[in-house]
Formats: sequence, structure tokens, C-alpha cells
Amino acid sequence: MTEQHAHQFERGTDGPKVIVVGVDGSDSSLRAAAYAGGLARRQHALLAVVYVQPVIASGAALGAPVAETTDEIAEDLVAQIRHATEQNKGIFDVRWEFHTFRGDPYGGLTKAADELKADAVVVGASEQAGHRIVGSVAVRLVKAGRWPVTVVP
Repeated sequence: MTEQHAHQFERGTDGPKVIVVGVDGSDSSLRAAAYAGGLARRQHALLAVVYVQPVIASGAALGAPVAETTDEIAEDLVAQIRHATEQNKGIFDVRWEFHTFRGDPYGGLTKAADELKADAVVVGASEQAGHRIVGSVAVRLVKAGRWPVTVVP
């Protein structure tokens, strides 16, 4: 009889308890957040909304206040989530948290999923044409094989 090893995300439950969703303000990431919110509601799971603030070398930024801009994006995302939560109060009740990480999207989401002990990761499909050739964050997360990954178009 061979011994089977459980995957890291399996904790002996009937469904995910922590769902990480990556958001960046794009339409596909907001659809992913809506999908993940519904999944979290049905599973009575915690929805961890993660925004990864890009780190751009100072020379590449050409003097643009990148940190301030990404902080504004994070604040806007929180405002959008709070607004949606208020609109659905009493209809849909979802426990959620907002987290920001700095770095590249793949590294940030990986770190978030590890630190938050995610059972599942949800991301929007890439809207950048170059990702069809090079590979998107979603593809890299799937290839990591550490969590179930759902890609929302």
C-alpha cells in the first residue's frame, strides 16, 4: 500500500477557508474579485483581497511618484470593495480583508497566499497581449502547483 501525501492546501475541510484574490483595478481582476466573493460567501470562507504594488526602479519611473500612485490605486480599490459590500449588506455577507504587498504580481500573490495560508487563489485573466507569449501571472501560479487556481476571464 502506498502512502499518499496531502497537498499543502488540504486541511481536511470540505472547502476553502481562505481565498486569496488578486486585484489591480483591471476589469478582469474586478470580475475575479466578484467571483471570489461569491465563492467565499458560499463556502463561509475569508476573502483576502490582495493588491500587489509594483516596484519600479527610480530611473525607470522618470521622476514619477510611483509609490504615491500605487497607494492611490490601493485606496481606490478599498473604496470600491467597501461600496460593493455596503450595496450587498444583508443580502450577501462576506468576511473580507484587504492586503497590499510590494513587488511583481506573481511574487506578491505567492507571498500573500503563503502568509495567509490560502486554500485557493483567484485571479483575472491577463489583458496584456504579450502575456500570451511570455506567460501570465495566472499561468505561473498554476505551474507553481501549490494551490488550486481559478482564472476568471
